[in-house]
Amino acid sequence: MRAEIIKIGNSQGLRLPKVILEQCGFGQTVELRVEGNCLIIEPISEVRAGWDAAFQSLGAAQDDAPLLNEFSGNQFDQDEWAW
Repeated sequence: MRAEIIKIGNSQGLRLPKVILEQCGFGQTVELRVEGNCLIIEPISEVRAGWDAAFQSLGAAQDDAPLLNEFSGNQFDQDEWAW
């Protein structure tokens, strides 16, 4: 697909068809980078996207046991700290 670069104020822009925006999962903000002579446009995902739903499903499945054993510490912890 070809697209025309258009003038937008003092800048230039590219109109992306809605279908492409949806297929790529673009929101209001994207990440841009240049590799060689190619412009790479990637969607920005939230850092913790989906965590809430994952925690809810673990709780519902009663699969939310701690992943770490009790803290055993090390020699410094045992000598220097009063627990």
